[in-house]
Amino acid sequence: MTRPLRVLIVDDDALVRAGLSMMLDGTGGITVAGEAADGDEVPAAADAHSPDVVLMDLRMPRVDGITATRRLRARPNPPEVVVLTTFDSDENILHALRAGASGFLLKDTPPDQIVHAVRQVAAGDPILSPRITRRLMDRAAVEAGAYQRARAALARLSPRENEVVLAIARGCSNADIAAELFMSVATVKAHVSSVLTKLDLDNRTQIALLAHDAGLA
Repeated sequence: MTRPLRVLIVDDDALVRAGLSMMLDGTGGITVAGEAADGDEVPAAADAHSPDVVLMDLRMPRVDGITATRRLRARPNPPEVVVLTTFDSDENILHALRAGASGFLLKDTPPDQIVHAVRQVAAGDPILSPRITRRLMDRAAVEAGAYQRARAALARLSPRENEVVLAIARGCSNADIAAELFMSVATVKAHVSSVLTKLDLDNRTQIALLAHDAGLA
């Protein structure tokens, strides 16, 4: 790209906008094309300034950054979005990425890394801060491990016991299960007791959670 990268800054804190603007405008090859103080201002700002990259805050009074990102990315030829926030919960990270953000950085990220992120996402390469990457990898490992463990546990059950587990995961009572599977309530109770014993579980809630971890509910 021969012309400077055009950046739109979206943040409800005027001081943050001023600081980012000063930092980016002092960087070769990047210009701050415009600013917005809330997520509901993003469509008009994008139309007015045609940014290549949007630096998006998450928490704003009227329209949050995730909603604004989702709406922006649904438009034709949308700019790339880098979320820049102080709120780094796993849910925020995943929701932002699913909304179409190409990057997620914390506001304590060093200025040179923010500049690098702007250039990188403009070139089509997503970016996450190293701390966030590590957390997502850890979360994925935990979730993958839980899935494998749950699948292995359910493999120890009989086909009939697995049917009972699925019914429990759907919230069915013993009477519901008996009617659905054409067995007596006493037989259902026996299967539930067998499942608890085989899997070393304490109650029906743990059975339902196991089915969830296995991707069955």
